[in-house]
Amino acid sequence: MSLKSSPRAESRDHSTANEKQEPAGERRLADFLCFAIYSANLAYGRAYKPGLDELGLTYPQWIAIVALWEQDGQTVSELGNKMFLESNTLTPILKKLEAMGYLRRQRDPADERQVRVSLTDAGRRLREKGMHMNLVKSSGLKPDEFARLQKSVVTLRDNLIKAMEEE
Repeated sequence: MSLKSSPRAESRDHSTANEKQEPAGERRLADFLCFAIYSANLAYGRAYKPGLDELGLTYPQWIAIVALWEQDGQTVSELGNKMFLESNTLTPILKKLEAMGYLRRQRDPADERQVRVSLTDAGRRLREKGMHMNLVKSSGLKPDEFARLQKSVVTLRDNLIKAMEEE
């Protein structure tokens, strides 16, 4: 599968007026911004795979570790919100990381309903092992372009979430 966008898709993604002028039946998969983002996510997964294989982790396991580096001792629900995952998806990831010795899950003594997740020393050491996984250069974007694109995608995501909550 090619992950390259067509020039036609690139021009259309920037102008809703063009989308409205063209009959819906003529739009191709490559013309959808959602597909461009989805396929870029798949490309990221492939690009990260060699480094993650060295660490013995999957991408969801990696982002759980990164989120815990930022803030250790989060509840499962806080971590799930940060990662945009439901607890029934997140719990197996956390169980596997716990079995690997990278984190521990404990009931919160102040509220037994909450489970807190903390990195172990081995989990903290993963940060140094994984620091080489930086795909800014691989993206072909200049660092400032990369940062702008990241902020734009976050804004897009947040706006979509907000729109769904308002319905």
